[in-house]
Amino acid sequence: TNSKVKHELSGSEYPDRVAQCKEATAVLSESFPQVSELRDATLEMLESVKDGLDDVAYRRALHVISENARVEGAEVALKEGDFEKLGELMVASHNSLRDDFEVSTPELDTLVELAVGFGEGVMGSRMTGGGFGGCTVTVVKKEQADALAAHIKEGYKEATGVDCEVFVTRPGPGAGPLAL
Repeated sequence: TNSKVKHELSGSEYPDRVAQCKEATAVLSESFPQVSELRDATLEMLESVKDGLDDVAYRRALHVISENARVEGAEVALKEGDFEKLGELMVASHNSLRDDFEVSTPELDTLVELAVGFGEGVMGSRMTGGGFGGCTVTVVKKEQADALAAHIKEGYKEATGVDCEVFVTRPGPGAGPLAL
């Protein structure tokens, strides 16, 4: 679903987050030399150095490390056909992007809340892309997709005064090599 909020970075948001993640990585690597990037760290490692980080750097690292775990969990959920677990991970991801990485917007939050609040047939929803506007992705049973789209359009217009765009798609096989 397209929120119709154009991605607008005032200039410092992305570099600020990079710097905050680098700060957390540096503190982690002092205690754990094997950590050269946040992807190398665990939540237990982060908790053990929490007192050496300011709150913002801690929350940025918390998002990255926990998001990596959520992605791995989503891979397992997809392979096992556990779409409820996938949906839980999607919502947790959105909440972390909103609260810890702080890249969501009220409009994106509204779209996720409308989708998740729809109830039956909706597995999960989250913002997608770099944040600060843009789109959400929602996993819903196909027989509920049209009703959900109407619910989101109506609720979003009421909440924001803006007509959002809902694109109903289905998953494809993903990227792969092409025979040329």
